[in-house]
Amino acid sequence: MPLQANSYWRAARAPRHSLLFALPLLLLYELLAFALSRSQLSEVRNGADVLLKSVFVALGGRYGLTAFSVLLLSVGAVLVWRDRRAHGEIRARIFPLMLLEAVVYAVLLGGVASALTTLLLHGRLLLVQGRASSPVAGLGLSTQLMVSLGAGIYEELLFRVLLVSGLATLARVLFGWRPLAAGGFAAVLGALVFSLFHYVGPFGDEFTLGSFTFRAVAGLLFSGLYLLRGFGITAWSHALYDVFLSLAT
Repeated sequence: MPLQANSYWRAARAPRHSLLFALPLLLLYELLAFALSRSQLSEVRNGADVLLKSVFVALGGRYGLTAFSVLLLSVGAVLVWRDRRAHGEIRARIFPLMLLEAVVYAVLLGGVASALTTLLLHGRLLLVQGRASSPVAGLGLSTQLMVSLGAGIYEELLFRVLLVSGLATLARVLFGWRPLAAGGFAAVLGALVFSLFHYVGPFGDEFTLGSFTFRAVAGLLFSGLYLLRGFGITAWSHALYDVFLSLAT
């Protein structure tokens, strides 16, 4: 039976497909990071990954990383199981379409964000989209690709799933805002935090108005994509966009 457009649109963002689609991205990142762990760049990982895991390490010592992995995979497995039980089987033919959709978003993201940034800065786009001016550009290609994959999985987990969702819930509970207002507030504040995050740490970029605005706009776009298309497609779109940048520089 052919897959209808409306059916695909709903199914692709359902947890049983969205989370399973994100799983290979997580595994690719962790395997690549492990493969590079014996090199001189053993301490280089995606910043959001380090931030999330450091909390568990601080609480659980050497068992913290294991606890983090078990918790992450367990929560994902439960969500997939519940969605499958409630809404039906997993349809494998959806995943190639989801990958194609993510590639399209990754290709379009830079142009859309650049155009919006130019409008916000009144025609003064002060941004180099590549990584030539970033400390990450001095790392090997394999390390850049590893960091890019980690951006997709861990930055989306931290900034969209945890931060934006948490801020929206906080706005509804504390201020009594309606979902639309709370979501808008959370998306904007989350985008600003997401942008600032890229200037923190030894591999942070040099701050410029153009790059900050561009990343804030990209954060808003990722938030909208997350709400419309779910975690899996958003994570892959983010990862592929960063991968394309790494390959282009």
